[in-house]
Amino acid sequence: MKSKLEYIWLDGYKPTQSLRSKTLVRSDFSGKLEDCPMWNFDGSSTEQAEGNASDCLLKPVAVIPDPDRRNGYLVMTEVLNADGTAHESNGRATIDDDDEDFWFGFEQEYFLWDPETDLPPGFPHKGFPRPQGPYYCSVGANNSYGREVVEDHLDICLEAGLNVEGINGEVAAGQWEFQCFAKSAKRAGDETWLARYILERTAEKYGLAIEWHPKPLGDTDWNGSGMHANFSNGAMRDLGKEEIFTKICEQFGKNIKRHIDVYGADNDQRLTGLHETQAIDEFSYGVADRGASIRIPVVTVDDGWKGRLEDRRPSSNADPYKVAAVIVKTTKEAG
Repeated sequence: MKSKLEYIWLDGYKPTQSLRSKTLVRSDFSGKLEDCPMWNFDGSSTEQAEGNASDCLLKPVAVIPDPDRRNGYLVMTEVLNADGTAHESNGRATIDDDDEDFWFGFEQEYFLWDPETDLPPGFPHKGFPRPQGPYYCSVGANNSYGREVVEDHLDICLEAGLNVEGINGEVAAGQWEFQCFAKSAKRAGDETWLARYILERTAEKYGLAIEWHPKPLGDTDWNGSGMHANFSNGAMRDLGKEEIFTKICEQFGKNIKRHIDVYGADNDQRLTGLHETQAIDEFSYGVADRGASIRIPVVTVDDGWKGRLEDRRPSSNADPYKVAAVIVKTTKEAG
């Protein structure tokens, strides 16, 4: 039997990379990662190589079933140079400490986008719909736009074995969110990128695109889109000490630039201090504070200071590999 392996990678476009993919047909494929061969592509067509030396390598790092294709698999890869070293566009390679003691939950927000109107579904051709408020976790045709895409995406992710833990409508019309959980930084990035790929492809079937920009509606009174990063390590989950969380938050406050540098392009348009954000050049933390840089969930406090923190600064277009890498680094520095 022949199988279709969809090799997925991130291109070299700046400041925000795009997903690319192509199909490899294999006979008698086992479905195991070790049986996914290395492959290559023309990097001169993806801003990753010059035409006179255009071959880039695709190294498989994760494989899952593809419920949308008969005998199909989705293969997440990282891009290598022809000599086998990590390409400069390879965000996964920035994770040099893939400690499985770290758990991540990414809250991926995004807008569905109508290419014909260049607006989210639910927006009139001129002006704006009713102000944000009735759309969050809403139901009904007057409030919820694009649910069929979102439900289809969830079903495919779950059938593929991705650890998507939920979905909800967000505060703006046509804005949605899914949550992805994984143990270890690399696995969290793999799962989130695969879920993003499935979302892009699912929206195609409905004639819609996905808008990852953190503030696609410009300077308006509408929330932007983030990718809130929930994280914990064993000490945070097990020891029950408030000072552990305080030390971590204080260490994050000492490294604002380190984090903002990898938290997504155009994030300054979203992190203004308004619309449930802290200003991009400031840092704060607090219990249940959605206007802070880091929110300490009330459940963490109620559980005796055992649990997680939520860094609310990463934008919707941020690379989860790079976000996870810097969170591990700063958390470990806190001791």
